Amino acid sequence: MILEDYRNERLKKLEELRGRGIEPYPSKSHRNTKIYDVVTHFDEKQWQEVCVAGRIVAIRSFGKLVFLKLRDYTGEVQIFMKASALETPAGMLGAKDVRLLDTGDFIEATGRVDKSQTGEISVFTDFVRILTKSLRPLPEKFTNKEERYRRRYVDMNVNPEVRERLVRRSKFWQATRDFMNAHGFIEVNIPVLEHTTGGADATPFVTHMNALDEDFYLRISHELPLKRLLGGGFEKVYDIGPRFRNEGVDDEHLPEHIAFESYAAYENYEDGMKLYEEMMKYVAMQTWGTLKFHVGGFDIDLDCEWPRYKYADLLREKFDVDVFNPDREQLIQILKENGVETNFEATTPHLIDHVWKLIRKTSAGPYWVIEEPLSLSPLAKKSAENPLVTERFHPVIAGTEMGNGFSELNDPLDQLDRFMEQQAARDAGDDEAQMLDKDFVEMLEYGMPPACGWGNSERNFWLLEGVPGREAVPFPTMKRAED
Repeated sequence: MILEDYRNERLKKLEELRGRGIEPYPSKSHRNTKIYDVVTHFDEKQWQEVCVAGRIVAIRSFGKLVFLKLRDYTGEVQIFMKASALETPAGMLGAKDVRLLDTGDFIEATGRVDKSQTGEISVFTDFVRILTKSLRPLPEKFTNKEERYRRRYVDMNVNPEVRERLVRRSKFWQATRDFMNAHGFIEVNIPVLEHTTGGADATPFVTHMNALDEDFYLRISHELPLKRLLGGGFEKVYDIGPRFRNEGVDDEHLPEHIAFESYAAYENYEDGMKLYEEMMKYVAMQTWGTLKFHVGGFDIDLDCEWPRYKYADLLREKFDVDVFNPDREQLIQILKENGVETNFEATTPHLIDHVWKLIRKTSAGPYWVIEEPLSLSPLAKKSAENPLVTERFHPVIAGTEMGNGFSELNDPLDQLDRFMEQQAARDAGDDEAQMLDKDFVEMLEYGMPPACGWGNSERNFWLLEGVPGREAVPFPTMKRAED
C-alpha cells in the first residue's frame, strides 16, 4: 500500500475508536513507572503492579494472545495481553481489539511485572489505554539523508542513535557550564540582535525590526557584548547560545550553530591555555567517558600536556612563507598547487589563512598554535616581546581548530586603528571584515581590565563525535522542500 492508503485505514480506526466513546488523544496519562525501571530493577518490580506508557514498535497476535513491544525514552518492554472474560472497561482496549492498534500508537498499560515463558520481562495486563492514535506508519528503514534531516522526528524513532547523539550533545554543553561555574564564571545571556556586528570574520544575516523601523544584524559572535560586561565590572563571564554566519554549509560549518565564549579579567593567554586545555579534557570525559578518539583518520589522545607551536614557524617550515613580509604571488602559487579554490583577489591575510589551513588539515594534534600575526588578529593584544604578533592561541585537534583565544586588546586607540583597517577592507568589498564599532571603542576609553577571552563552537562536539555538523544537530537548516 502507498502512504495515503495506510493513512486512510488508520483514519477509519480513529473513527471507530471515537464511535465507541474512546478518546484517542486524552490529555493525561497515568504512567507511574518508566520502562528502564521495570527492566533494570526487575527483581524489585516482579509481581508489582505498574503503569507504563510509550510507543508501540511491534505487534504480534496469536489467537487470544497479543504481544506488544512498547518503547519510551528509557527503553523497551513487552506487554503481554490475553483475551479476558472480564467486560472491557470504558475507554480501554482488550486483546480482541488489537486490530484497532498500529505500530506508532502511544498507549499505556497497567499490570503486573513478570517474565513470559520464554524468559522475557513483560507487563501482564488484560487491557490497554490509547494515548495517541498514529495516522502515519513509521518506516522500517530511513536512510535518505535529505529525508532524515527534514523529518528528524521520524529519524529519531527509526534510528535511535540519532537521539542518543543529541543526548551527548546536551551533556557536552552541560559539562561546559559545570566546569565554568566551578571556576567562578557567571553565565550572562547577551543579545542576538545587533546594530553593529563583530568579533569574527563572517558575513552576517540581516533582519528588520518593525517596532523601531531599523535593520539589525544577527550576531556572528558573542565577543563584544561580553567584553562590555568586563567594562561594566564583571570579572568572569560566559555565554552559550546560537550565533549566525551567512556562509556555506559543509562538514565543519552550519550558518546557525551553538557557540560558547568566555572572558576572565586580570588573566592573559598563558592562563587561558591552561584553563581551556583542562576544560576540554573535562568536557570530553563527561560526554564520552574517554580522552582517546579516532576521528577523520587520526588517532587522538588528549591525555597529555599539549605542545605549543608558533604560527610563523609552522608556515615557514612547511611552505617557506614569511608571514611578516608575505609574497602574494608565492601564496597564490601554493594555494593553486594544492587545489585550493578561493578568491585570489582577496586580502593577503585571507590568503595566508588559507595556506595555514593546508597545514592544519594534516595535523593530528593536540597542540596549541600561538602568536598569530597582528594582521590576522584585529581584537588580540600585541605581544610585548614581538609587536608583529599577538597573544593568541588555537588548539588544533584532528585537522580542526577547536577554539580561539587571546589576551584581549584593551587599548582604545590601538583598537580604533585596527577597526579602521578592518572597515577599510570592508568598504573595499570584503564582506567578512569587521565593522567599526564606535560604542565598543568608547567602552574601552572608559576602561576595561586586562583579560583573556576564549570561544569554541559545537564543531568540537561534531568532531569528537565523528560526524558532520548536520548529523549532530536536531533540525539542520535546509532549503525549503518543493510541494
